[in-house]
Amino acid sequence: MTETQSSTPSRRALIGWGGAGLALGAAAAGGAVAMTRTGDDVDPVAAETGGAVEFHGAHQAGIATPVQDRLHFAAFDVKTDDRDAFVQMLKDWTAAARRMTAGKPVGEGAYGGLAEAPPDDTGEALGLKPSRLTLTIGFGPSFFDRFGLKDRRPEALADLPAFPGDNLDRSRTGGDLCVQACADDPQVAVHAIRNLARIGFGKVAIRWSQLGFGKTSSTTPGAQTPRNLMGFKDGTRNIAGGETDRLKKFVWVGDGDGDARTDWMTGGSYLVARRIRMNIETWDRSSLQEQEDVFGRDKREGAPVGKAHEHDEPFLKAMKPDAHVRLAHPDSNNGVTILRRGYSFTDGTDGLGRLDAGLFFLAYQRDVRKGFIPLQRKLSAHDALNEYIQHVGSAVFAVPPGVRDSGDWWGRTLFSKEA
Repeated sequence: MTETQSSTPSRRALIGWGGAGLALGAAAAGGAVAMTRTGDDVDPVAAETGGAVEFHGAHQAGIATPVQDRLHFAAFDVKTDDRDAFVQMLKDWTAAARRMTAGKPVGEGAYGGLAEAPPDDTGEALGLKPSRLTLTIGFGPSFFDRFGLKDRRPEALADLPAFPGDNLDRSRTGGDLCVQACADDPQVAVHAIRNLARIGFGKVAIRWSQLGFGKTSSTTPGAQTPRNLMGFKDGTRNIAGGETDRLKKFVWVGDGDGDARTDWMTGGSYLVARRIRMNIETWDRSSLQEQEDVFGRDKREGAPVGKAHEHDEPFLKAMKPDAHVRLAHPDSNNGVTILRRGYSFTDGTDGLGRLDAGLFFLAYQRDVRKGFIPLQRKLSAHDALNEYIQHVGSAVFAVPPGVRDSGDWWGRTLFSKEA
């Protein structure tokens, strides 16, 4: 099989794939309000209608896109050594993503096909709006040990070092590739990951996944800043989707980054995912003053110490030396800036009567070596917040550029010689 766009398989041919196949084809927003890109952002009016986010573009949606309310994030292990079969899976995933982000079922749908074959779509999203679903794919460091791609791994996709205080669960760490599904309806996000996993059966398997709710950062100017589970506003100074200059400087991989072997990442970004458990019960017994000192902002307005309003420029020296805002601020880190896109989570209890809850941290940057790594080294060594949190899961991924048109597919620039 070649690495060019394949022709559409027949319905009967799909049966031979164990029901994991789908009919290829470009998707249109059926009955949904299509959302057009405005630069790196999307139309904010359509964002309130449950409409569809445009799938095609120079960059993948789900990075600078206005942050949706729900998340289903999945890391996968590759289970095949057949390069052609894996490339075909990426094409099939892309075709499915086009349809799902437009509010359409996968392939020929959840019913009406051959009774003897599994339907192409699992059906739980039938009748639901697109809910601004975005699907974003990335490749982990271990992925490049496969398919003869070792020399195509960018240096910017650096393995994360061990940070002080880490207590990483191997079952929630790493992965050959990931898919980030964000939507305003949790069922839409879960449906998307479920169908991609089914299409990939025999070629990939889910290593771990995370559900998230209550976005903890915003990429939309003027929107109310979300609060994390500690009750504080989070992401006040986050990069906005329309700030093209900051996105170009800190988020998107540029033409001069890397060499000819890694220029497939131009227009992409690098994602760090960290599962951060919060010691909720300890935090809830801390005084208000202690809580505000830890963050360096007041709890009511989110204003920095000594200021009246959330967006007032902070005077860092007025904060305690170990305050989170002071340590994380770009002025304290030689200008280091990342785009945050995290979510809160709660996954039952730990068996000792304590909530297993916290922040699923997602951060996009132009180079992990110049973004998350130096920032986290400082925070893990000095941040007063460390008394109340612990990093228990971790992964890093190279997120390729966007899918240009109906003939393009996820990972084409990496796999296709023609790219």
